[in-house]
Amino acid sequence: MKRKSFLLALAVLLLAANTFAASAPTSVAQIALYQGADREKILMDGAKREGQVTFYNTHTWFRTFVKDFEKKYPFIKVNEWRNETKNLLRRVTEEAKAGRNLVDVIETTPEAIGILKRDGYLQEYNSPEARFYPDDVKSKGKNGFYWVGDRETYIGLGFNTNLVSQADAPKSMRDLLNPKWKSKMAIVNTSSGTRWIGNAIDALGREFVDKFAEQDVRLQDMSGAALSGLVVTGEVPLSPTIFDANVSVHKQKGAPIEWRPLEPVVTNVGYSTLSIKSPSPHAAMLLLDYIHSKEGQQGIMKGGLWSPRDDMGGVEQRFKKSYLDEKYSVDELEVKYGQWEQLIRRLFSQRK
Repeated sequence: MKRKSFLLALAVLLLAANTFAASAPTSVAQIALYQGADREKILMDGAKREGQVTFYNTHTWFRTFVKDFEKKYPFIKVNEWRNETKNLLRRVTEEAKAGRNLVDVIETTPEAIGILKRDGYLQEYNSPEARFYPDDVKSKGKNGFYWVGDRETYIGLGFNTNLVSQADAPKSMRDLLNPKWKSKMAIVNTSSGTRWIGNAIDALGREFVDKFAEQDVRLQDMSGAALSGLVVTGEVPLSPTIFDANVSVHKQKGAPIEWRPLEPVVTNVGYSTLSIKSPSPHAAMLLLDYIHSKEGQQGIMKGGLWSPRDDMGGVEQRFKKSYLDEKYSVDELEVKYGQWEQLIRRLFSQRK
C-alpha cells in the first residue's frame, strides 16, 4: 500500500514537472514576452544559470550604472561596452551577419535603434515597469514593446567659467557668430555634432552653419563627454555640442564649467531594447527591468540624466526642445545624417 502511494505521488510529481517544462518559456521570444505569475522566479533561475549579460550602450554613465545592477544581482556579470552611436550600430550588424550572437541588451539613440528594428535585429519584450512610461517613448509591437525610453539628455553650450563669464557667454545660437568667439570653439565629429548641425540647419538655415564655420571652429573626433573634459581644462573655452548631463557630473566635482540651452535644444532620448538572438535572455530581461525600474531610473539620474518615467518627477526644463527623430522617418534620417556628416567634414575638418 505504501509502495502504491509512493508510486502515485511520484507519478504526480513527474506529471507536474513535465507540465511545467512544457509551459515554461524557453526561446528568447517566449522569455521576453512571458507575463506569468512565476515570471520573476523563472528569470532569476535562468539568470543564475547564464551568469552573465552583454550590454552595448552609447552613454558613459552606464559604466557606473551597471555596478549597482551587479550589486543587486551578484550572480550576474555585466559585460559592458560603450561607443558612439554609429560604431555601436556597425558592431551589432557586423556581429549578426557573421553569426556571432554576443549582445543581449542594447541601449542607444533613435537613429540606430530604428535601423536595428527595420533590419530585424530586435526582439519585442514585456516589462512590468513599462506601464510607468508615456506612449511617446515606447515602440509598441504586436505582443510587447520593441524598446522603452530610459533617459533624456540635451545638447547645448558648455563653457569654462574661468575663461568665459556667465554674463558674457552666448545666450542664443546666433550669439555664436560673435567675432570674439573666433578660434575658441570646438564641436564633436560624432552623432552629437551631426545632430547639432542638422538642428542648426533646420532652425536657422544653411547660411548660419556656413558663418559658424568661418569662426575657425575645431572639429574634435571624440565623444561629447570627452570634449566636455577639454572645456573643463580650458583647452576648449566653449562648445555648443555639450550634454547637460556631462556638465552636471563635472560640476559635482567642483569643475569650472557651466551649461546653457541654446534654443531650439537638440534633445536625445536613449532607448533600451533586447537583441532577437540574445544568448542570455533571462539575465537580459532582469537588466531591462532594472533599467526601467524606479530604482534604476534613480541611478540614471545620478549621472545627470533626465528620466522619462512618469512617477519620477524632475525639474521642469523651460526651453524649446528639438526632437529630430519626430520630424523624419528612419529612412529619411539615414539620408539626412549622411548629408550632415559630409557637410561637417567639408566645413570643419581642415580645422581639426
